[in-house]
Amino acid sequence: MDPITFTPLYMQRVWGGRELERVYGRQLPDETNPYGEAWEIVDREKEQSIVESGPFAGKSLHELWTHHREEIFGSGYAQHPRFPILIKILDARDDLSIQVHPPVALAASLNGEPKTEMWFIADCDPGAKLYVGLKHGVTREAFEAAIANGTVADCVHAVSPSPGDSIFIASGRLHAIGAGFLIHEIQQNSDTTYRVFDWNRFGLDGKPRELHVAESLASIDFNDFEPSMDQPNGDTLAACEYFKTDRKSLQAGESLTNPNVEKFSIISVVDGALKSADGRHFAKGQFILMPKASSPLIAEQNSTILQITLPE
Repeated sequence: MDPITFTPLYMQRVWGGRELERVYGRQLPDETNPYGEAWEIVDREKEQSIVESGPFAGKSLHELWTHHREEIFGSGYAQHPRFPILIKILDARDDLSIQVHPPVALAASLNGEPKTEMWFIADCDPGAKLYVGLKHGVTREAFEAAIANGTVADCVHAVSPSPGDSIFIASGRLHAIGAGFLIHEIQQNSDTTYRVFDWNRFGLDGKPRELHVAESLASIDFNDFEPSMDQPNGDTLAACEYFKTDRKSLQAGESLTNPNVEKFSIISVVDGALKSADGRHFAKGQFILMPKASSPLIAEQNSTILQITLPE
């Protein structure tokens, strides 16, 4: 079976920009508005990835998952009514809100969905900052006081990563992406975010954006102090019960297959270019579903890719 590609869904965000157009040559829906997210692989009730071409052209990811699951993805996924992960590119030209996602044990009681994710830094401006975890010594009481007096930013730990770095954001970890990042995000299939502070900013509608202070305070891990960017374990950047992300370097002419031929994988082209057996070319910034027993992808030049799989 040949690789499958989907049409991205573009989301306007007050903090977004036009880097998807500049860096990846994407054609955005209009010529002026800020687009902060491209949803590359998604199976949600209101948002669906649609196959671009080939025998499944026009079908949604949910249709593939529901009616062609074993054929395309492999066996062992019966517990998931929807495709269980969501993959995005984030273009942050301004700071995102300081936020948190609810842990599994609390999500239902807070009317949300748990969300663990990881970020791969595809590009960033020199000195750009990520905000992750709390500064040493910040207690829940001190944090609540900071909410009241508008100094939440002073409580959050900041790091300045480089392109190629990554970090794991478990549910409960306080976080925000600062201005100047292009990030590939792999996450649980969830769209629950609790904003605790939004830099006193107005949304695209000219109104202050909604905050979720009570839900945030219930969700934040107040023992998560000053994490650093992750160190890879061989090729593996992140591995958890929801997904595994490997980074691989391919020499020109080298082939890429699924780690398990009986299972699928998702490929993100970080740099370089790949081609498939049916003659299609995949440039930097493209995402590819490699079905189980897929024909190999071949590196047309020295390339770096992310390969995302579900746990065995």
